[in-house]
Amino acid sequence: MIEDPLHPRTMDPGRWPSRRLLLRAGAGAMAAPFGLGLSASQAWAPGPGAPFNPGPLCSPIAAVGPTTPLRPVKLAWNATAICTAAAPLAKEQGIFAKHGLDVDFVNFGGATEALLEAIATGKADAGIGMALRWLKPLEQGFDVKITAGLHGGCLRLLADKASGITDIPSLKGKTIAISDQASPAKNFFSLQLAKAGIDPDSGVDWRQYPADLLNLAVQKGEAQALADGDPRTWIWLKDQRFTEVATNLSGDYADRTCCVVAVRGSLLRNDRPVAAALTRAILEGGHAVHENPAAAAKAFSGYGGKGSVEDLAAMLRNQQHGDSPVGGRLKQQLALYGDELKLVNVLKRSTDTAKFAERIYADVLG
Repeated sequence: MIEDPLHPRTMDPGRWPSRRLLLRAGAGAMAAPFGLGLSASQAWAPGPGAPFNPGPLCSPIAAVGPTTPLRPVKLAWNATAICTAAAPLAKEQGIFAKHGLDVDFVNFGGATEALLEAIATGKADAGIGMALRWLKPLEQGFDVKITAGLHGGCLRLLADKASGITDIPSLKGKTIAISDQASPAKNFFSLQLAKAGIDPDSGVDWRQYPADLLNLAVQKGEAQALADGDPRTWIWLKDQRFTEVATNLSGDYADRTCCVVAVRGSLLRNDRPVAAALTRAILEGGHAVHENPAAAAKAFSGYGGKGSVEDLAAMLRNQQHGDSPVGGRLKQQLALYGDELKLVNVLKRSTDTAKFAERIYADVLG
């Protein structure tokens, strides 16, 4: 998920139901599930969808309305990030409702740490974000668990054609414009520099600008390249002065997830069926994006997404929304990211990445 520091947060803590209220009933929640005051005959249950199949495409699920009350759920996302299109599409197509959920979006355009804290403390139940942004805070102990990978792609490194930059090695000694020093784009392309034998701290100059002005920094000659994510980078690439040097689908990353789904730890411990239903619904939404990018683009634009529907659909086709890793495959990818982030001093060198991946992942689909 691409973070936009200029986008105002729209979360309103006064609108959130009290976590204490949701859990007050304790063992009595068996009679009144989730503390929502439902009678036993109105007990919430997951929708009628079949168990999620993490293959290349979801199996079709009959469009049957829920027979039990919908469970309210708060989902944190970034409404300016095209890579989160699975969420609005799932809402617009009734996928959440089919899985027994009434999902309300909480829009975060600021720091990921704040988003993760909101999930961990129950102000939101789950969220969609980028692994390369979330792994460091998760290493520090946030009570949040990743339950699925969502898709690959959406980070791009663009260069001024006149700069002579054509590949990662030719970035040595150059200035790269970024939106912040902990952005997923900086983390990812730092890994590429390190693999090319370039010290990402001293071999290039990372210069921070407001996210929407990165292209102007290159155009004015203050930087020779920029690293950011869609939709901005896709739109900027239409400017003939820019060339695409690399993406996070290049080379070994062609089948690596970048965006992930995560839920609060207390939801897993107390309401695991809800965590499972939400994960399945988002994954089904992701596969719906893969099957119909135009519908996904229209849904995303309806929530304030920037860019024309045509451009947004083209971006989604360019990303890997048909590949959503779970289970052992996802844990392996998280461990690989951990190993790589240790190389560029984002994660601690002492972190056992296999154990780390095991700790931050929860299998809710088994």
